Amino acid sequence: MSVQIRIRHAVKKYGNNTIIPDLSADIQNGEFFTLLGPSGCGKTTLLRMIAGFNTIEGGDFYFNDRRINDMDPSKRNIGMVFQNYAIFPNMTVRRNVEFGMKYRPVKPAKEETRRAAEEFMELVHVKEYADRMPDRLSGGQQQRVALARALVIRPDVLLMDEPLSNLDAKLRVEMRTVIKRIQHDVGITTVYVTHDQEEAMAISDRIAVMNEGVIRHCGRPKDIYQRPADLFVATFIGKSNLITARLATDGEKRLTLFGNGYTVPFDNVVPSAADGEIIVSARPEELLVHTDLSGEGLRATIRDSVFLGLNTHYFVEMETGEEAEIIQESRIDSILEPGTQVRLTLNSEKANLFDANNSASIMQGVRNEAEVQA
Repeated sequence: MSVQIRIRHAVKKYGNNTIIPDLSADIQNGEFFTLLGPSGCGKTTLLRMIAGFNTIEGGDFYFNDRRINDMDPSKRNIGMVFQNYAIFPNMTVRRNVEFGMKYRPVKPAKEETRRAAEEFMELVHVKEYADRMPDRLSGGQQQRVALARALVIRPDVLLMDEPLSNLDAKLRVEMRTVIKRIQHDVGITTVYVTHDQEEAMAISDRIAVMNEGVIRHCGRPKDIYQRPADLFVATFIGKSNLITARLATDGEKRLTLFGNGYTVPFDNVVPSAADGEIIVSARPEELLVHTDLSGEGLRATIRDSVFLGLNTHYFVEMETGEEAEIIQESRIDSILEPGTQVRLTLNSEKANLFDANNSASIMQGVRNEAEVQA
């Protein structure tokens, strides 16, 4: 049985240092929910508060309707997977997986323990290594064992703290697929901590992007990528090219990009958006490169290019002095050389606009921090 996790106005302090000032969130039953952010943003601290490993200086934590603030960690029925695997080097794979069963409220019979261990070793594809010692396993296999040990107790909540960061790139991709598949099959509420944006995008039902103990944006990966709530989220999730511009809303809303007066219409700006300087955030695929210099657009110079098969990445310098990275479908016979003068146009349906003063989105339909934290 999995649970809904509700967090209301959580506060965490270490002495006079406030790590989490006031955080609220709802994690749905059976959801794969990821806490994403840079080092020191409070994501692991929050995970440990859910687990009961950290004290709570303010606010309330609930599993369904049961307040767990003062509940002993051993009573919360959580499974935990750590960054460093934390499996016992002196035990076989089978004994490692069976270990958690010893601490269930009602100790199961030996045969039940063995049957459960067999089930979850098979689920994570380590059954053939049941009698091996951990030092004879690869990093990915050890992490599968740690996952089986966390799941064998059939926890209400699975907590995972940077579980893939010690693996090489290929294994990380393989294991994130394994973790997502198993989570889907088991249907357990999962809270996952990572600083890897691609990892979070690949496996999450929803992501909470954190910075300085605050959830800056919470939503589905696609929504966060396409309509980030503020400039921090736009630059932390994926690559964003930032271009200064001026917004005019007299009659038709339009955007004038600095440099040569290139004007772009924008229909989805919030009605209250004031005229004045703003920041345009354009993903690398949202700027288009043209070799015909006669039309409207931003003038730029190709500084470098990287051919990656299907796509070519261009690194350009605009006439304003701002730099940008652009991804275009590769045309092997016409890859542009450094020094080539080009014209850039903006896909106004996908680009995002931010207030130059407070970095907040001024696009309609964006979930902002106040909505997330309500």
